[in-house]
Amino acid sequence: MCAAFPDFRLGNVLATSFTGTLSERHGNAVERVPAPHRLVDWLTVSGLAVDSCTTAQLGLARELRESIHAAATAAAIQDALPASAVRVINDFSAQGRAAAILTPEGKRRWRLGPASCVEDALGVIAADAISVISGERDGRLALCASPTCRAAFFDTSRSRSRKWCDMNTCGNRQKKARFHAHQHRGTSSAE
Repeated sequence: MCAAFPDFRLGNVLATSFTGTLSERHGNAVERVPAPHRLVDWLTVSGLAVDSCTTAQLGLARELRESIHAAATAAAIQDALPASAVRVINDFSAQGRAAAILTPEGKRRWRLGPASCVEDALGVIAADAISVISGERDGRLALCASPTCRAAFFDTSRSRSRKWCDMNTCGNRQKKARFHAHQHRGTSSAE
């Protein structure tokens, strides 16, 4: 993977990790898959390796990503799911060709066939989004507390009270900001 591109922010949930390929949506947005080969890289590290990706397929991936983000955000705030987002997610899920397999550890994984393409990988991501948004999994959808991020993430913590999509980025950034604000207040009052 090329160092000229921002690192991927990978989580434990495929669908919300996929929406994280565009971060800081309410600040200075960071596109982590700006070119077709970066989508191939992301799919590979996510266990959905494909041989190639066209610019048109990258456009399809972004359409799915934004639809999942819109639906997951709505679900997190307990709002009605956008009909257009639901349609896109369902369409991608229905047209993908992949098989669910059982790993020796007893986990479900997806296997793409040897002739699989980006659309098949996107079908797996869409199916994962359906399982998360529909409430089939144990956890809850939440939005990152960072005002510049607001990414949807799937909270599987015991208390279901996680605040950040990623503690190493958004959480640390917010903690540093609070620390510096506290330090600044302390310096100002001492003068």
